Formats: sequence, structure tokens, C-alpha cells
Amino acid sequence: MSDRVILEVCVDTPAGLAAAIEGGADRIELCSALALQGLTPAPGLMALAAEASIPIYPMIRPRNGDFVYDAGDLDAIFRDIDAVREAGLAGVVVGANRSTGELDVDALSMLVAHAEGLGVTLHRAFDLTPDPMAALETAIDLGFERILTSGCALNAMAGAETIAALVERAAGRIAILAGGGVNPSNVAQLVARTGVREVHGSCSGPMAYGQGQGHEDRAYKLGFVQDGLRDTDRAVVEAVVKVLAEL
Repeated sequence: MSDRVILEVCVDTPAGLAAAIEGGADRIELCSALALQGLTPAPGLMALAAEASIPIYPMIRPRNGDFVYDAGDLDAIFRDIDAVREAGLAGVVVGANRSTGELDVDALSMLVAHAEGLGVTLHRAFDLTPDPMAALETAIDLGFERILTSGCALNAMAGAETIAALVERAAGRIAILAGGGVNPSNVAQLVARTGVREVHGSCSGPMAYGQGQGHEDRAYKLGFVQDGLRDTDRAVVEAVVKVLAEL
């Protein structure tokens, strides 16, 4: 098995998907609304992603807000998992918490069972848990492939100590995917400090399209164009890939 560090890129547009793949990403977390930390992608984007030659894991998050889900939310998630399977994609990214922050074992066990045959990543609902080491053992028991985490901090560098402890505690039983503020300038230090073999980032830059194309002011005033639009940038992906290749 290669000891190369894997790069997962989160994308939410067709252009971003193409940029990530062309830039050398190893795996895609497919989303909509990355400005909201990612929601479930539309069927059309999933169908487009199915043409890719690298693994595609859609984020399954049916609404904005927390990850405390009721029966209606879970029903939507089950249906979205079915859509991922029908699209022929590799896996899903899910998570659920109780109101106290602990992982919702009942909900997650149902989701993992419903995703049988697909890879399953536990997303940053993990970072809301009060005891990350206990949550790690829960994720292993539930059968997750990996945990996406910033080490329960605002970003992965700030949470590097916790991420390192998770890697040590996991001891190869589950992959720890470090994400949150990962970029070309800090990814080498992050890997060195934590020992992770998988990293996750948006690898984004200012969005070069979608600004109104001649009617910017009106589109902006009507709320269709927001400030600070960003999308995956092939050059940033390539820069992270280059750093990782030199480790």
C-alpha cells in the first residue's frame, strides 16, 4: 500500500469538480452550498461526477444548521443515499449528533446500514462531540471508513494536537482525514504535526464567473450574486498536490 498522503477536495460546482480533478485530487467530497459548510448536491451534479475516474463521496446533509435530525430529516438522508447508489458513486459523507453533542448512535447506525455497499465518511459532526476519543471509538464500532475532523477546533492547524492524538488512538483502525483551513502553505506542517495520511480542503480562489456577466449591479441587488464568491482553483489544487508529493 502506498504511503502517499491523499488529497480530498470539496467542490460544489461543475467547474470546481473539473478543476479539482485536473489539479490532481485523489478523492472528491461533492456538495452544494459550500458557503454553508456543504449541503447535499443536486442529482445533476452527482450524475456529472459519476463520469470521474476518482472516488466521489457526496455530502449528505439535507438542510442548513446543526446535525440533530428528526424523522423527516433522516427520511431525506435515506433517499439521498439511495440517489448516490443509483448514480454509481463510491460513497457518502454523513453525520448526526444528539442535542448534547454526542454522536447520535441510533441515527448513525441506521445511516451506515442504509449505505451498505458504499464507503462511508463521518463528517465534522464529530467536531461537536464533547469527548473526541469516545467518539472515535463509536465511529469505529459503527463501521465508518474515516473521520473528517479539524480536531474540534476552528481549523485543522489549531486542532493539530487533538488530530495527532486521534491518529495515535486510531492506530490504523480508521482513517483520520484532517480538514479545515488546509492550504499549500500549511499542509506540510499539518501532516508533520499530526501524522495524518489524508487531508481535505476546498483549494479555492476568487470565483472567475457567475458575477452577472454585464448585469452585475442588478443581479447583486436582487440577491443572486453575493460578496466573496469562491470556487475550487486548479492552481491551488496543484500546489497542494506538489507539496504532498515532496513529503
